[in-house]
Amino acid sequence: MSVTKPLPHDAARLHVTGAARYVDDIPTPANTLHLAFGQSAIARGRIRSIDLSAVRSAPGVVAVLTADDLPFANDVSPSIHDEPLLCTGSVHHVGQAIFAVVAQSHLEARKAARLSRVVYDEETPILTIDQALAADSRFEDGPRIYEKGDAAAAIAAAPRWIDGTFEIGGQEHFYLESQAALAVPQEGGDMLVQSSTQHPTEMQHKVAEALGLLMHAVRVETRRMGGGFGGKESQGNALAVACAVAARLTGRPCKMRYDRDDDMILTGKRHDFRIAYRAGFDETGRICGVDFVQFARCGWAQDLSLPVADRAMLHADNAYCLPACRIESHRLKTNTQSATAFRGFGGPQGMIGIERVIDHVAHDLGMDPVAVRRVNYYDAAAGGPAPRTPRSISGRRKDNLTPYGMEVGDFELHAMTDALLASCDYARRRADVADWNARHQTIRKGIAFSPVKFGISFTLTHLNQAGALVHVYQDGSVHLNHGGTEMGQGLFRKVAQVAADRFGIDPDAVKITATDTAKVPNTSATAASSGSDLNGMAVMAACDTIRGRIAGFLAERHQAAADEVRFENGQVRLGETAYDFAEAAGLAYAGRVSLSATGFYKTPKVEWDRIRGRGRPFYYFAYGAAVTEVAIDTLTGENRILRADILHDAGASLNPALDIGQVEGGYVQGAGWLTTEELVWDDRGRLRTHAPSTYKIPARSDRPDIFNVALWDGRNREDTIYRSKAVGEPPFMLGISAFLALSHAVSSCGADYPALDAPATAERVWSAIQRVRHGI
Repeated sequence: MSVTKPLPHDAARLHVTGAARYVDDIPTPANTLHLAFGQSAIARGRIRSIDLSAVRSAPGVVAVLTADDLPFANDVSPSIHDEPLLCTGSVHHVGQAIFAVVAQSHLEARKAARLSRVVYDEETPILTIDQALAADSRFEDGPRIYEKGDAAAAIAAAPRWIDGTFEIGGQEHFYLESQAALAVPQEGGDMLVQSSTQHPTEMQHKVAEALGLLMHAVRVETRRMGGGFGGKESQGNALAVACAVAARLTGRPCKMRYDRDDDMILTGKRHDFRIAYRAGFDETGRICGVDFVQFARCGWAQDLSLPVADRAMLHADNAYCLPACRIESHRLKTNTQSATAFRGFGGPQGMIGIERVIDHVAHDLGMDPVAVRRVNYYDAAAGGPAPRTPRSISGRRKDNLTPYGMEVGDFELHAMTDALLASCDYARRRADVADWNARHQTIRKGIAFSPVKFGISFTLTHLNQAGALVHVYQDGSVHLNHGGTEMGQGLFRKVAQVAADRFGIDPDAVKITATDTAKVPNTSATAASSGSDLNGMAVMAACDTIRGRIAGFLAERHQAAADEVRFENGQVRLGETAYDFAEAAGLAYAGRVSLSATGFYKTPKVEWDRIRGRGRPFYYFAYGAAVTEVAIDTLTGENRILRADILHDAGASLNPALDIGQVEGGYVQGAGWLTTEELVWDDRGRLRTHAPSTYKIPARSDRPDIFNVALWDGRNREDTIYRSKAVGEPPFMLGISAFLALSHAVSSCGADYPALDAPATAERVWSAIQRVRHGI
């Protein structure tokens, strides 16, 4: 089988040699122009006057565009048309695009964009969660609420209770390739757009709107991205639309790319959250009821904030069967960059909320947090290994229902927890950490375990579909396209392995070219960890159609049944007769058999009512577990991750090498979100951490010295592509164990619960140590 093999990334050699071509590497046509945005210097107000004369007369400038110059729609929003490409008079955040410069070179455009003279009537910006609440500035009329049982009554009746508030920072995507687009006018007014985007079809739609064209007149192509992480799902729309409008105006190709500072100032981040919680529990740590209030800071435009906040609510249970739960979500509008999709799409924020509660409960009881987690786990799936911990609530089996009414029927974490804790020698190491902390005052250690249960599917149900186009040529080579985009995650390699397996040929005989809206229409974004699930199944459907035609042709030729034809080891076999696949393809071509087919797939079983908070939003769950050990310097708050042990559930992995790479990268990125990556705005709404010099992503030296990653030996219970599971987003939440380990280390400095906020920077760790030591 071609699937299950640990093959390298299809472009690995191109990546390491520098030959991989990204948008900025595409040889530009003659006379290409370059764009840059003139940006707002204030966070909120109105433009009283604007003088662009110096911009227009600057060297190399060909044109300057304002909102009045746009021929049709002035909108780049992925949701409710509330995000103008260019400012229409009101300014909503520092860096908002006011005008666009079109110049002969990238540098000339950037220099000219700084020459405008803008006079503002400045207003007091709404920047923080507290300010938004005070002004009742929000994207929905009131909070969204999901409930299961009577949480207030359950908490009131519980033997013990805790409460607290938890601040969770946002995160910059920091993809290596910044946002970029190239628009090339075609005959008849059509437009070709080359873009670094996770969502070519949405970009096609927005460009068509901006040019007053039907979608068939706009073609968007994406060969690869240098990282995306959700930041290229909607944030690239502005560049593509601006380039297309300028190309229409000038009749010349137009290109735009953000420099790193501009990228960080202009684009949205992960939503920062505040979570207030109150939980009731018994002496065993079993949670009787929990109440969450989630506050999401969404920025100035809605973007994807509603589904992000929804998913935070959907993951507020993580791995725990909560008999009574209330989740209240506020989506707050502020004068900051419009927060957007980021790996996990709100799931990490919701998940770390319940992990904080479990950790707090364990501290209150003086128990090992692992024991508290076990007693609250969902029951094991039917037919799975029996859990080692109690399975009942008040003498009866748990209902295994999430707070939104979906039954968890594939729970894997009982056995996974047992396996990971045994393989990493957790019990001994926790005792060793306690012994170390008893003997050392300055350097303290911490160790923590955290599980992951992450739902797989788009919560907007109609996005759970994919298409593919497959050609078999008469020499036996295979060419395919699908709707997914490649951003370094290895999607193209996995899908090629699927095609190779269906035809029984070597994966190198399969070529996947750029994602192209002219080949596969109406695609969904490559997001929600669904790339392999959706596109793999669509490709399989197309391949099986062609395979069926070849089999039928050969069966008729040999007067046999089509189901006797086998495709394996580069051959097509029928009884004792064997053809090379290329020979079989050639014969089928000569026999006038169509060797081209489309494939389509839609995810079954999913249905979701987001207003009621009821249904089955996910096809299945992916699981993971991590143990992290850390050390902190109590004098400075400096900290290090010493060791991480991970066991992750990828089902029957399509490619273990790629999946392990995703797990490693996801963990490090998740740990970065919760430890070093701090976004700082000043009181005027200016992002002060807008460059690598001021924003700290994890470096190679920040990865654990000991880093053990293994895949769980299992198959998906649902009928996914070869029974595999998604592995893009779920590993990100494994980094929560690093944050919990820091909290454990801080707790060794005193009796009180540390109440550590995220990101747990050295400053925050040091402050938490002082609080714990001095009982503040």
